[in-house]
Amino acid sequence: MTSPSIRLIAPSGYPHDRDAMARGIARLQAAGCTVDGVDVLDRVEHRFAGPDAVRAADINALATMQQLPDIALSIRGGYGATRLLEHLHYDALRERLAGSNTLLVGHSDFTAVQMALYAKTGLVTFGGPMLGPDFGAPELNGLMWEHFWRAVGEAQATASWSTTSTTGLDVEGPLWGGNLAMLCSLLGTPYFPHIDDGILFVEDIGEPPFRLERLLYQLRLAGVLDRQRALVLGHFTQCRPHAYDNGYDTEAAFEQLARVARIPIIRNLPFGHEPDKFTLPFGVPARLKVAAGQASLSFRGHPTLAGAVSRPDPGTPPLHPVK
Repeated sequence: MTSPSIRLIAPSGYPHDRDAMARGIARLQAAGCTVDGVDVLDRVEHRFAGPDAVRAADINALATMQQLPDIALSIRGGYGATRLLEHLHYDALRERLAGSNTLLVGHSDFTAVQMALYAKTGLVTFGGPMLGPDFGAPELNGLMWEHFWRAVGEAQATASWSTTSTTGLDVEGPLWGGNLAMLCSLLGTPYFPHIDDGILFVEDIGEPPFRLERLLYQLRLAGVLDRQRALVLGHFTQCRPHAYDNGYDTEAAFEQLARVARIPIIRNLPFGHEPDKFTLPFGVPARLKVAAGQASLSFRGHPTLAGAVSRPDPGTPPLHPVK
C-alpha cells in the first residue's frame, strides 16, 4: 500500500499565514501523506499566489504530469480563481482526469474552478478543507478530518447533522454548490453548469444579510432555485447586519427567502468558513433526508483514493505544536 500523495495548488490568494501552511503540511505528513508542490507557497503577486498564467498552470499541469497525485489540494481561497477560467485546458484535463483517482479539493473561491470544470468537462471535484485554513488551523477539527478521509476514501459516504428545519424531506438528485457569491458571479457565463432537480448547498463569509438575500434572489430570479429539489444552507460566517438594518439579520433574510422559494430550505449544514466542515463532492448522485431535527446527506459515484493507497485512520487526527 502506498501513502496518499498530495500536490498543492494555489489558484487564488497568496499564503499570508505561513505558520498555518507549515502546520498543515506537518499534519498531513504525520498522517503518512507525501506533500509536493510546496513552491506555490513562495509566490506572491499583489493579493494573488502568483501571476494568472502561473496559477492556471497549477491546474493545467494535471493534464500532462507523468504521475498524477492522489489529491490536488488548494492552499487557501481569497480571490483570483475567476481570472483563470478562460485559461484552463478543459479538453486535456477531461481526457487525463476522467476516470482517474485524482481528487481536486478546496472551497470558497475554489468554487469557481469546480463550477467551470463541471460545466466544461463533467469532472467531479470536492468542496472541502484547504491546506492553511483547515489542515493548518491552530487546533485541528475532528469532524473535518474524519469526514474528509471518509469522503475521499469510501465509495458511499454520508454527512449527518442537527437542523432547525422542521420540514420532513426525502429527495434525490445531483449534489452541487459552494460559495454563494462565486456561484452567482458565474450566472450567464459558460462556466455555470445547468443542473436540474439537484440538491444545492451554499455558504458565504463577510456578506451583510441584505447582500445574501440579494444573491439568493438572483439565483431564484434566474430560475436556478426553482429547478432544484432542495436548498441546503451552510455556514454564513461574519455576515453581520449594519446599524441601518434595524434588526434585519441573516435570519430575516433566510425567512424572506423561505416565503418566496418554491423548494424546501434546510439549515445548519456544517460547510463553509468554520472549523466544522464536511467534504462534499460536486456533481454526484445524492439523497437528502430530514426528519425530527436531523438531516443526512448521502452521496455516491465520486472518485476515491485508489485501492492501493492507504488512507489515514479518520479517528486519529495527527497533532502538531501550534506556532
